[in-house]
Amino acid sequence: MNIRSNSMMAVACLALATLSAPAAADGEPAARNAKPKHPAAQHRAAPMTTAPQKPGGAGVKLQYRLDAAPQLGRATPVVLQFDGVTEADGATVRLSADRGLTLQGSSTLALPAGKRTTATVVVVSEAEGLAYLNVFIKQGDASSAISVPIQTGTAAPALKSSGEMKPTPGGDSIITMPVK
Repeated sequence: MNIRSNSMMAVACLALATLSAPAAADGEPAARNAKPKHPAAQHRAAPMTTAPQKPGGAGVKLQYRLDAAPQLGRATPVVLQFDGVTEADGATVRLSADRGLTLQGSSTLALPAGKRTTATVVVVSEAEGLAYLNVFIKQGDASSAISVPIQTGTAAPALKSSGEMKPTPGGDSIITMPVK
């Protein structure tokens, strides 16, 4: 081979390597499986909270999350996800809000049998403090009532106990408190 052939071979290999490697916007080759550089691209929704189920309830599993921090006078989206509808007729959901909280939009939902249903409802806090979005689920003859907490502003400080925990002869625990 002569020098010209070697040069042409090197240029061809370089061109092939350039075409086969993905490039980033800044001209550097992008690493495979690289994570995005922008934090917004990495943003993921907050995890869902599973509401406790009571024996004898409707049997429908409810998970929920707030998609924004509740603020006075501002809309807060609440994502509700329902699973476990087994009745052929499905299930129904009725929503209500405590005093200090306004529910915007429809207050009823229909849940089809055998499918996961996700709904986003919007509440507006009218006062600071803790209020609840109440979720009433009816499936067949059974029903469940679940309260989703909506804390607007700072939480009230926890009260400190001035008592002392003592065991009783029967094995129970009691708190004794001094009388002032």
